[in-house]
Amino acid sequence: MPRHNELEHKALQVVMDAGENGILQADLWRKLGASSREGSRVHMGLINRKEELFKGRWTYRIFANRHPSSIESVIELPCFLCQDIEKCVANSAVSPEACTKLTEWLLSDEKSGEDEAKV
Repeated sequence: MPRHNELEHKALQVVMDAGENGILQADLWRKLGASSREGSRVHMGLINRKEELFKGRWTYRIFANRHPSSIESVIELPCFLCQDIEKCVANSAVSPEACTKLTEWLLSDEKSGEDEAKV
């Protein structure tokens, strides 16, 4: 049996690989080669469970709270097209901390995330 941290890492990877549909808890334990007792010790902070009726029995479907990053998440990042990118260094005149375009992009991304949460 893998160490506890290894089991958690593998569990999170399997759940993330399952994507938006998640994975049934029993299938997760089977893929990990863990008993339900061992599996129940896996820290659930990075995943969430939703109760589901499957083949006449109540079980849980497990979903990842985190998702892999994609290029779509940063495609409009202003740094990619910035003329000052070569000079941009932390704590200098041209820096991420002082960049108004970056700040505006971050705030607009945060605002759009809040708007999506309200829907």
